[in-house]
Amino acid sequence: MDELSVGSKRILEREDFPRLLAALTAAGYRVVGPTVRDGAIVYGDIRTEEDLPIGWTDRQEAGTYRLERRNDTALFGFNVGPHSWKKYLFPPRERLWTATRVGSSFDVAVEEDTGPPMAFLGLRACELAGLDVTDRVFDGRVRDPGYHARRARTLLIAVQCGQAGGTCFCVSMGTGPGVTRGYDLALTEIVGPPHHYFLVGVGSPTGASVLRGVPLSPATERETGAAETLLAKTAASMGRSLNTEGIHDLLLTNMEHPRWEIVARRCLSCTNCTMVCPTCFCHTTEEVPELSGDRVERWRRWDSCFNLEFTQLHTSNVRKSPLSRYRQWLTHKLASWYDQFDTSGCIGCGRCITWCPVGIDLTEEVAAIRSTVAASPAVGGHR
Repeated sequence: MDELSVGSKRILEREDFPRLLAALTAAGYRVVGPTVRDGAIVYGDIRTEEDLPIGWTDRQEAGTYRLERRNDTALFGFNVGPHSWKKYLFPPRERLWTATRVGSSFDVAVEEDTGPPMAFLGLRACELAGLDVTDRVFDGRVRDPGYHARRARTLLIAVQCGQAGGTCFCVSMGTGPGVTRGYDLALTEIVGPPHHYFLVGVGSPTGASVLRGVPLSPATERETGAAETLLAKTAASMGRSLNTEGIHDLLLTNMEHPRWEIVARRCLSCTNCTMVCPTCFCHTTEEVPELSGDRVERWRRWDSCFNLEFTQLHTSNVRKSPLSRYRQWLTHKLASWYDQFDTSGCIGCGRCITWCPVGIDLTEEVAAIRSTVAASPAVGGHR
């Protein structure tokens, strides 16, 4: 068999999958991937294949999530759960620096991340797109040192989607379901009968190096064709769709549309949509001093534009109503994000729809505004 290189495709038999996990561990990676906990598929440490959600799938609709048993033993036969990979690169709570009194001044020590390199096992195409978005936010023109350090030490092992969820709309956003770039390894799980195997695509020299010693065989046209057929079936069965034509101007020129009031009557400002979103990055900082006054720490923690205190300026709040907060979130996510980062802030994963307690669906809200507004011939593309 020829040497592994970027673009190579190989077959990994199901019974040899533990050898891949062993290779990652031997290379010094902390393997993080999907596991079943508290009635959901979430991300956590993976030590053996038994930690994976073997034979489980999820059913999702607006405001609804439940686990069900599959009729096979697929390792990745589900969509996405409430967790996103963001929590490993941009932690929910993180100490930024510590200041210690030295004489009449303070010595400031910036927190350094010295954790082991991580292997993200099981990223979907939309989640890779989400990492591209957070890279632009935290590792672009202004670099966040903690994010940059963790991101540089992360190996990305993607898994192609073998099914679409009820709230998925990645096809509309151009982010899936097929993995095309940004990965070190990409797996397509083909579940028999009679043959259960993984088509492995190599996306980087680092990914190729991990596979040394893992038993692989050449991929035939039949096996690569089966993977392509699976992805085409997934793309044709999206649970949702979103018309993005001219969406930037559509939203920003309809800030007083009556639909905002209608959705605001349902919105609980609970922050669920922002907490599960892979790209939301709102945060706040706080100083935690010791009573002696000799030491103080600065911590960063996740926040949300749905929190009333988030936009507190001096003695006034600039977004007092649920209407103004929901409108800010949706227009930023789907419109003004383009102005800041030259991309949408939405990857079409559907998490915000699934985990909204009252089932608010952003695709439905955009469609409602669009249905009452005549399309402008001057508006084209996403902008």
